[in-house]
Amino acid sequence: MTIAIALIAFVAGFIIDRHVLNSAERPDGDDPKVKAILDLVAQEYVDDVDLDSLMERNIPLILRGLDPHTSYFEPQYSRITKDHPDGVIPDIGIVLINFNDTIHVECIVPAGPSDIAGILPGDCIVKIDGRPTANIKKNPGEVFKLLSGPNGSKLTLSVQRHGYPNVLDFTVTRNKIIKKTLDSHYLLDRNTGYVKVNQFERNTYEEFVQALTQLQNQGAKRFIIDLRGNGGGYMEIAVLMANEFLSAGQPIVSTRGRHKQYNRPYKSDGKGSFQNVELAVLIDEYSASASEIFAGALQDNDRAIIVGRRSFGKGLVQNDFILPDSSIIRLAVARYYTPSGRCIQKDYKHHDARYYDDELLERFKHGELYNRDSMRIDKSQVFTTLHGRTVYGGGGIIPDYFVARDTTGITGYYIDVENNGLLQRFAFTYCEKNRTTLEAMSDYKQFLRTTPIDNDIIKEFAEYAAANGIAPRWYYINKSRNRILTKIKSIIAHDIFGPEGYSSIVNRNDNIVQTALRALSKHKAAFPITE
Repeated sequence: MTIAIALIAFVAGFIIDRHVLNSAERPDGDDPKVKAILDLVAQEYVDDVDLDSLMERNIPLILRGLDPHTSYFEPQYSRITKDHPDGVIPDIGIVLINFNDTIHVECIVPAGPSDIAGILPGDCIVKIDGRPTANIKKNPGEVFKLLSGPNGSKLTLSVQRHGYPNVLDFTVTRNKIIKKTLDSHYLLDRNTGYVKVNQFERNTYEEFVQALTQLQNQGAKRFIIDLRGNGGGYMEIAVLMANEFLSAGQPIVSTRGRHKQYNRPYKSDGKGSFQNVELAVLIDEYSASASEIFAGALQDNDRAIIVGRRSFGKGLVQNDFILPDSSIIRLAVARYYTPSGRCIQKDYKHHDARYYDDELLERFKHGELYNRDSMRIDKSQVFTTLHGRTVYGGGGIIPDYFVARDTTGITGYYIDVENNGLLQRFAFTYCEKNRTTLEAMSDYKQFLRTTPIDNDIIKEFAEYAAANGIAPRWYYINKSRNRILTKIKSIIAHDIFGPEGYSSIVNRNDNIVQTALRALSKHKAAFPITE
């Protein structure tokens, strides 16, 4: 504990209001107590101690006591960190969060290497190529290094999946992915445009406006913006995107920190091109940070209906501070607040990382994802939207229209084939066997019209699963029939026709999308929203 105290003082000396610190500013010798403790350890401790190594091992532990998202990157990993902002690993199509304690999969690039292998959002990576992540998880850069690699090379990810007792192994084949931040955009019906945004990156705003404009030219008069599974990115991009829908002078978000330079309000300029369209925003428990800024801004201005489930609750502004040895501290310097004054950041108990990391799991256990009445709402944090609707703080964005997680068709058989990645593998095997025929089709609609009858696909899949160790159980296969068919067809459509083919098939049976579509059809998102 004494060493930890010394190290806290040591690190605190680095963290001043600058992004780069010079070696002349190092404070390690300025505090007599720190120097006395370090000298004592160096001279009197029973074993020889490498103080530099001791520092490197313990700095992440110290920073973990501040908040769940402040991170430390060792010098040898700082370049890798810059190459992989926001946890994006393009080599395997995956986004990771919570490096400092447990390595969670935040979201997956559809039809990317991890999706093909069978990795799912929410999986906890416990081993990388047989190496326990417990030994490396305090060094995010090392995680990046192990996951990245040349095209065509393979790695094994061992994951712990919620609700499944055994550790699952998946072989992932690395393949460089062209980074697009819009998964898909297309017309859901002749009046409704759908846009799926997977991250808020530097190019997202331009892609977003182009997609909206294209859909509007095709006849869209209203839009569904899907932010489910979107872990965030650049705040400035979320502000620009929200600005497109707001009249002049409307608050979008504000940041508040310890120092004045971090206190800043952001308002709309009135130059947005889509100020009159009706809008629905989809969120879930994996929507975080910039996603919550966007959703919160439109909800608090009564400009969009929010549909889905309570968002993650990540509302800390982080800056990278480069230390003299080129290591990096990614430090929380402020918090985000929605226009009504709600703090986006959910509660975290200092020195209790497990509480924060397990919070999503607690939502599962408590039933929040399946029943609105089970949602833990802090009724003491009451706020009011622009036109008088009541909204609540306490972390995350609470939707206007709650939609429970869909469990229809989830059986023991379905869980087994999904956990073994057999749905994905079958779909891609099917594509390879029938590629010439499939690629001759004009679009996914023709594919749906001319694909083999559903009974044949189910039978062929059951045989494939049996050959890979999952015996057919026809009672459960029939109960899971629609879910199995939707999954297989959507993956095939993505492989052959691209993201729009995938989304078009999935969204036909997606309860959140369909709830938003019904609400828009009844003009529930007409400005100003009052209920």
